Amino acid sequence: MSLLVDQLHPLVLSVGLAIQNADWNWKNVTSPFHRLYFVTEGTAQVVLPHGVQTLKPNHLYFIPAFTTHSYICNTRFGHYYIHIYEDQEQHESNILEQWIFPVEIQANDLDRLLFARLSKINPHMQLPSSNPATYNNNPTIKQDLQKNRQRALCDKIESRGIIFQLLSRLFKFAHPAIITKDKRIEEAIDYIRKHMSETIDLETMVRSTCLSKDHFIRLFKKETGLTPQKYIIKKKLERAQLMLVTQETTTKNIALALGYEDLSYFCRLFKKETGTTPQDYRQDNAS
Repeated sequence: MSLLVDQLHPLVLSVGLAIQNADWNWKNVTSPFHRLYFVTEGTAQVVLPHGVQTLKPNHLYFIPAFTTHSYICNTRFGHYYIHIYEDQEQHESNILEQWIFPVEIQANDLDRLLFARLSKINPHMQLPSSNPATYNNNPTIKQDLQKNRQRALCDKIESRGIIFQLLSRLFKFAHPAIITKDKRIEEAIDYIRKHMSETIDLETMVRSTCLSKDHFIRLFKKETGLTPQKYIIKKKLERAQLMLVTQETTTKNIALALGYEDLSYFCRLFKKETGTTPQDYRQDNAS
């Protein structure tokens, strides 16, 4: 776990206090960053893939990156918000995506003070509007990342400390996204994480486990729910979505960065998994 702490580099894209008056109603929102809320007053609802979650005062709520969700607000509703992005320049792996966090936990007095303090030392990072279209797009996210890196060192250190304290509250109730009972599969997953930029060779992974190819595939699927090939594709395309939203590089360069030399093949895979082409995905997030 200490190694994971060293690899975790959360950046604050946005933070602030929002008061809504039945005007926080947005559908099918998906973002490359994590959302953390502290509710101060009133109630609202978030429609998540597994059901509807009611947001209540004095509770913390966490929505993972790339989780499609909708908001329903029919009354006055106040909440602190933090948008958290993992710094890919510091480490290739997304640590937060490797864990399943509770959607809701009871907050304490310190939580509210931490949200308020983070907002106070980062006044320029408040959202101009609650409409996701105004901040959930390529130019704004890149601008927010730049603002984050240009802050005074003292603010960076304090902000990082606050985020770690708040994330520690979530980690207390979290569990690994994939719980493997077999050390060989755990090592295979780690190999995939470390070689995302390459064409990952199944035969190489199989040889390191001293298993037959068929046995390895069956065991991998039993442990993860996916075959090795489908798992690799899923993780690479999640990385591609992040790169399309946060980087200006071409689709071809993104494909190459993920080990796909055939651009047409990469685009077909992307559309099959996401329902849209890389170009359309970027365009939808570039307004």
